[in-house]
Amino acid sequence: MADFLVNWISSIPGLALPYALASIGLIIGERAGVLSLGAEGLMLVGALVGVGTVLRINDPTLGLLAAMLASSMVSVLFACLVVFLRVNQVIAGLSLVFFCQGLTNLVGTMLDWSNRTIPGLGLLPLGSLGALPVIGPIFFRHDALVYLLVPIILFVQWLLTRTTFGLRLRAVGENPDAADSVGINVSLYRFFAVVGGSALIGLAGAYLSVVSAKIWVAGITGGRGWIAVALVIFARWNPWRALLGALLFGGIEALIPQIAAAGIGLPQYYLLMTPYLATLAVMVWQGLKNDTVSDEPEGLGKPFVREERR
Repeated sequence: MADFLVNWISSIPGLALPYALASIGLIIGERAGVLSLGAEGLMLVGALVGVGTVLRINDPTLGLLAAMLASSMVSVLFACLVVFLRVNQVIAGLSLVFFCQGLTNLVGTMLDWSNRTIPGLGLLPLGSLGALPVIGPIFFRHDALVYLLVPIILFVQWLLTRTTFGLRLRAVGENPDAADSVGINVSLYRFFAVVGGSALIGLAGAYLSVVSAKIWVAGITGGRGWIAVALVIFARWNPWRALLGALLFGGIEALIPQIAAAGIGLPQYYLLMTPYLATLAVMVWQGLKNDTVSDEPEGLGKPFVREERR
């Protein structure tokens, strides 16, 4: 039983990290008032580019950076559609997912990047700390990105709440008309919030392929981008709550192989359904809450047209 718990807890951070990064990236864009449903597609782009870069350059760190850049570049298309052309944000987000799914499948097949293993990003060497009983595997046997997650959240939280840029970005998401009246360029803030947040979403996808699986296969994200969208609502657009939610979903996902390894007789497909059942439960719980005050940005999903400002 002790080994079961240690193995389960030690595997949670790596499985929770993609959820956390993707949801934080979404929070940045949605705090500026842009509803993004395209996380699944951007994660696929990051996963493909990460593996492709490692195959060509053989450097996992550059693969992760290239994934962030590629996802940001793809998100420019989405940002231009919803910010400047004022296309419906729901439709644009869904279209982005389908576009990225087709694009990654095509590029992965044409360049022969599918089903090719890569060295990937290994564990951070922490010497004898990793050999300690119980606390060693739980705290000291992880890759560098796991240890960077908290600093990333700290930076995003500081950026959104303690800087002039963050104050203006949140003003753009809450009341774009008022923000525009004091000289804030609403469209520019929204554009860069989407592009900047997409870099973290791409990093989440690259983590799945470069660090966890060390391979690219079509649909490697497995719906995690959609779960991240729900996680943002569960977290009430707060990065720290997003981390807690990510740990919850990571814990559920980590439990599946542990149950199978322990020989517990549960149908495999029921176990694979568990993260999505948890997502539905979270959405139902959120819908049943009787909060009089919502943390949702007032301008979320609403296009800003300066000429129509009243």
